[in-house]
Amino acid sequence: MKIDVRINSLTPGEGSVKAIASANLDDCFAVKNIRIVEGKNGLFVSMPSYRGQDGEYHDMCFPTTPELRKQLNETVAEAYRQAIEQIQTRSSANFIQAEQIEPAPEISM
Repeated sequence: MKIDVRINSLTPGEGSVKAIASANLDDCFAVKNIRIVEGKNGLFVSMPSYRGQDGEYHDMCFPTTPELRKQLNETVAEAYRQAIEQIQTRSSANFIQAEQIEPAPEISM
């Protein structure tokens, strides 16, 4: 199955939710509000859910086979890693560019 993932927002350092994503499955079904969450055992993908009258959270949509669940989780996680990498690369490039434009001030004592 073709899965296209877009990271809509990154929220590093703001609790356990690290990013919000959307996925397009085979160009015919879209899922929004997928959360990338930092858990005890690392990152995991949390599908859109609602809180039931029982107080528990229930997924509104979800993969129905283990194969699709694995593919979706891997694709979302990879998109998240790429988004983080791009930010780090841009930050490094901006830092290097700033160093080249503005020389460090001289300090005399």
